[in-house]
Amino acid sequence: MPEFSGQVINLSRSFNQLHKRTAPDQGGLLTGKDPTAFDPADPLRLWIIQVGVIIITTQILSLGLRKLRQPRVIAEVLGGILLGPTAFGRIPGFSEHIFPTQSIPYLSLVANIGLCLFLFLVGLEIDTAIIRRHARLSATVAAAGIVIPFGFGAALAVPLYHRFIDESQVSYTHFMLFTGVAYSITAFPVLCRILTELKLLDTTVGVVVLSAGVGNDIIGWVLLALSVALVNAGSGLTALWILLACLGWTLLMLIIVQRVLFWLARRTGSVENGPTIFFMTITTLILFASAFFTDVIGVHAIFGAFLAGIIVPREGGLAIALTEKLEDMVSVIFLPLYFTISGLSTDLGLLNTWTIWGFTAAICALAFTGKFGGCTLAARYAGFNWREATTIGSLMSCKGLIELIVLNVGLSANILTRLVFSMFVLEALLLTFATTPTVTVLYPLRYRVRASAVGSPFANVSDGDAKDDESAIGNSRPSTDPSEDASWKRRFTVILDKLEHLPSMMAITHLLQPPPPAYSQLDTLTHAPPRTGNDAPAHFAALRLIELADRPSDVMKSSATEALLHTDPLLSIFRTFADLNGLPVSTALSIVPFDELAASVGEHARSVGSQLVLLPWISSMQTHADSAANATDAATSGAMPERNPFDTLFRTDRSASLVHSHFVRGVFAQAGTNVALLVGRGPREPAQHVFLPFIGGPDDRLALEFVVQLCASARVRATVLRLVKSDDVPVDAGAHVGLPEAAHLAEENAKANALTVASTTGFPDTMYGHASTQTRLQSETADGVAWARFAAPVSLSPVDAAALARVTFEELTTPTPLHTALQRARALGGRTLVVVGRARRLAAEDHTAELRVLGERDAPSELRKTLGDTASAFVLAGVDVDLVVMQAPGTRVH
Repeated sequence: MPEFSGQVINLSRSFNQLHKRTAPDQGGLLTGKDPTAFDPADPLRLWIIQVGVIIITTQILSLGLRKLRQPRVIAEVLGGILLGPTAFGRIPGFSEHIFPTQSIPYLSLVANIGLCLFLFLVGLEIDTAIIRRHARLSATVAAAGIVIPFGFGAALAVPLYHRFIDESQVSYTHFMLFTGVAYSITAFPVLCRILTELKLLDTTVGVVVLSAGVGNDIIGWVLLALSVALVNAGSGLTALWILLACLGWTLLMLIIVQRVLFWLARRTGSVENGPTIFFMTITTLILFASAFFTDVIGVHAIFGAFLAGIIVPREGGLAIALTEKLEDMVSVIFLPLYFTISGLSTDLGLLNTWTIWGFTAAICALAFTGKFGGCTLAARYAGFNWREATTIGSLMSCKGLIELIVLNVGLSANILTRLVFSMFVLEALLLTFATTPTVTVLYPLRYRVRASAVGSPFANVSDGDAKDDESAIGNSRPSTDPSEDASWKRRFTVILDKLEHLPSMMAITHLLQPPPPAYSQLDTLTHAPPRTGNDAPAHFAALRLIELADRPSDVMKSSATEALLHTDPLLSIFRTFADLNGLPVSTALSIVPFDELAASVGEHARSVGSQLVLLPWISSMQTHADSAANATDAATSGAMPERNPFDTLFRTDRSASLVHSHFVRGVFAQAGTNVALLVGRGPREPAQHVFLPFIGGPDDRLALEFVVQLCASARVRATVLRLVKSDDVPVDAGAHVGLPEAAHLAEENAKANALTVASTTGFPDTMYGHASTQTRLQSETADGVAWARFAAPVSLSPVDAAALARVTFEELTTPTPLHTALQRARALGGRTLVVVGRARRLAAEDHTAELRVLGERDAPSELRKTLGDTASAFVLAGVDVDLVVMQAPGTRVH
């Protein structure tokens, strides 16, 4: 066996060679080496540690500052300062192991690449069309916001230069230019974020600040390029050549490259379908080529990156789509790295004398006074009142990360010392932190004036106390008519937030379409008076909800709501559906943080005079049931669906449903009007049967009115079953479980009805007070009146009579109303639409024992709190029905 032995010998030799390898040792902890030791040949290991420390610190700080409604940049700047010599750097060995001096160039390289990408995103955010639309007002504010602060900065530069700067190394002119630019700059990205969060984008103040901020930002970057060119130039003639080269490159980008990029975007289909890989490649090359050119001619690379962002076409939302592809990596990794570099150069410990603190206070005071005073006076001169003018001045005083970029350029050019740099960093941090609370105090909701949607943008219309609810709305409240007092609802707010919810909203909207006039009236319809009462036409206000996250693209969408109203897929589909069915519909868009989504729904419903809010929800229990059904079908056909093992571990689907349930409960609590929650995918049959188990209470009475209104459609039939609970009737086999004591049940029911979501969402879920004997008697009396009104009517209009003719009324006494309702729903067969009252307040009966039989303890805890007892029973029992959960507003006495 020579071949085998030869293979064994060769294998043994290879092992010996591996044992005697001369490759450099790659071991870390396993070989006893310090993993934080810096190795110039392999800097990746320490870089990963640095990135991890920076990101974790930034995220922890942002969690707390978010509660104070502060922009993310505050957390990033504070994180950098804390990791520097001000705080953690004073811990022995921290800087030597985590941020050793030899590793800073590698960290700085990545940070500056990220800075170029960020300035490219800033250029994408700037829309010069905003300046053109509001040039007159914005030019006044922008000019005052640059000239006056620059003068204040130049004046303060005199004592700062003579006291803290080495006059033999730095020219006063260069130092004065950097301090003037730092004072003049406005942080446009942070400003957009603040305007969006405070819902000021559609106000006259927001429009002026946004357009003035764009102009201020562009002029500020030009001044910065001028300052860098003068610093890098050895003589005046060199500086002139640098400026001419920069001007030529700018014209080349704005005139030629912009048109080529627009042609490329149209050619590749990027305008219609989003940026393609080829378009992304060319854009990235243009970005870094522009940054390279401006850097080699003596102007900073960030100016070239900024130019590359400005020339990207805005048509078709291309700039927003491009931002979405880059923003996460930039905001999560690159920007925190850059601010950490700034923090490592910031040492607040150097502010150790009263003189230095006096200069720091002067820097802060003059920076705020110059911006605030200049922009306030300019706005007052333009015609704004003092409250609006001071708000504009406060917003324009926001410094943020743009001033920090200017300061870092000055520090890297050795124009600023670490002491002066630290003083200005503290000023930028304080002014940015103070912007949101100052504007909140100066410009509350009741004083806000919205820019007119048509005509002149400043044909002001007062918002009042509760109309500042969307980023942009072109709707007005419909005029009231005699149908206001009718029992049928004619003004609806339809909530659209996810694509999977759209079918259910379209289905229920179609059922609510008013019946057509009688055939005999068609020939005289044009001369007939408007229909009133229950025969009046309906109006649907579609509200598109978009959560405002920490991404720049969301802020860009907020400032482009007029375009989104016409291009948003959900609104377009629903608008087309309404047009095909002859339904009058108006559309609106609301982009707000998640915590304000429910309040936005309530404000919009009040602003349009909505009588019923239609809210969709596909619960997690139904999702599990559908998944199980799909799995069964796949098993039968021999193909099993792919499963992600992490879904079971982390319960991602349940978490999403839990988050949405908090939003649903928030709408129930804050809507201030009737709410209908459609649980499921909506009616899908040509002939729809509706089932209502009527137990009692204000929500069930609203459900009864709603069912009768649905039956106005000729293809809808309904069964209304009034269930009266009585312990005198023998218990059947379906309710064999032992029932607790009546007193104990009453106590548990009172606790259940008083449950709130204050611990999770911050607002109460109970709008009615605790039930007393008087209120319960009033509610029972109202139940009897409502039942008699429909089950045994005295006089009816033709429309009401036609609707009631399609409704079957029944009464039944039972000890287990929920079980009886479930059995009757199953007996009806088909895809039944079940309408129930939420009954979370003033519940007529206690259902705790029955829900335990149905498996309440195994159900999600949020289910009963969100849907109420009756709807929870249908979900827990797995009955194949669609649910509509009704809740009456909490202002009623009974």
